[in-house]
Amino acid sequence: MDFLSPSTWEEALAAKSEHPDAVPIMGGTDVMVELNFDRRRPPALLDLTRVPELTAWGPDGPHLRLGAGVCYTDVIAHLGDRAPALAQASRSVASPQIRNRGTVGGNLGGASPAGDAHPPLLATGAEVELASVRGVRRVPIREFYVGFRQTARRPDELIAAVLLPAPRGPQAFSKIGPRNAMVISVASFALALDGDARTVGTGIGSAGPTPLRAPDAERFLAERFDWDGGTPPAPADVHKFGELVAEAARPIDDVRGSAAYRRRSLAVMARRALAWTATDYREGTARCA
Repeated sequence: MDFLSPSTWEEALAAKSEHPDAVPIMGGTDVMVELNFDRRRPPALLDLTRVPELTAWGPDGPHLRLGAGVCYTDVIAHLGDRAPALAQASRSVASPQIRNRGTVGGNLGGASPAGDAHPPLLATGAEVELASVRGVRRVPIREFYVGFRQTARRPDELIAAVLLPAPRGPQAFSKIGPRNAMVISVASFALALDGDARTVGTGIGSAGPTPLRAPDAERFLAERFDWDGGTPPAPADVHKFGELVAEAARPIDDVRGSAAYRRRSLAVMARRALAWTATDYREGTARCA
């Protein structure tokens, strides 16, 4: 196995062009597990830890640009106000040691449906910036996942950054597992309210071959939500929203949970997320008034 260690972004792109089968590695929290258990044996590893651009974040027009190498600890410490749901999800990732090493870009590259970063990115309508020696392109997150652990990234491309819209309303994330810490989610859910556009975003994790949205639930809530005054949603609407989220899932039975349990969990998490965000929205509307 070859080990490639570029020190600049240009060198990294050139190395990926010359070795399209090379697996990028930053924190290594997923890749090293696969190597240690001999589940994967790539021809080369592309170490990106010496590329400084990947660990930077900052404004990019109307977006927050988050370098692919920004770790979860930094998201928690510095970006809670600009990426609330992603920060909540980051707090739930494994242990402090893993949060210090694991990255949002790594979550995207692995594309596991159970990845904690995926639901917040889907709910907020993020974009993924992909780069190669041929140029740069941005892919809406809702077009990024194309199959089980498959993405729109081409063999010679690297994930450069994630671009997050500024939050324009409350956001929430929750997940369920067999214990409170160090757990891979049985199911997870994110919700984002956009009070300016009067739209709703959702993200479902660990309940399908890819991270998923719940478009019918988004449309239903956008039509029924009191965007002007933030009146608490009617109990029937809250229940219906949960049902529509559960219906959007495509879960399977596995060692971590049954399909029926995942659907039930998503309905409960969706209702709770709606209650949390509706309360935050109402309090924010009252303050503005």
